[in-house]
Amino acid sequence: QVQLQESGGGLVQAGDSLRLSCEDVGRTLNDVNMGWFRQAPGKGREFVAAITWDGTRTNYADSVRGRFIISRDTAVNTMYLQMNSLKPEDTAVYYCAGRGSLYYDGVAFSYWGRGTQVTVSS
Repeated sequence: QVQLQESGGGLVQAGDSLRLSCEDVGRTLNDVNMGWFRQAPGKGREFVAAITWDGTRTNYADSVRGRFIISRDTAVNTMYLQMNSLKPEDTAVYYCAGRGSLYYDGVAFSYWGRGTQVTVSS
């Protein structure tokens, strides 16, 4: 059974850093691409970053490139999103997702976590 569990969200100030984690509790997604998405209040869900099954390639949305780093550790079935230089516009619920395209093309990922709230104050 696929179960993705996010953690690490919280309230921070602009310029701070946070690291989100996504645990593949069911240990079933080590061989698929994974990604992070976010949804701000009143807006649709948007792509943030993705990583290949082996962690060798990554892709980022323009809005976070150079500030966020996606990584994964298959030994502990966990994906991470290191978020640096956070801005108020990064405020959103962040979701991890499994099984989708590295170069997100609008086709939904197959599996989703429940999300973790990130709030960045100015």
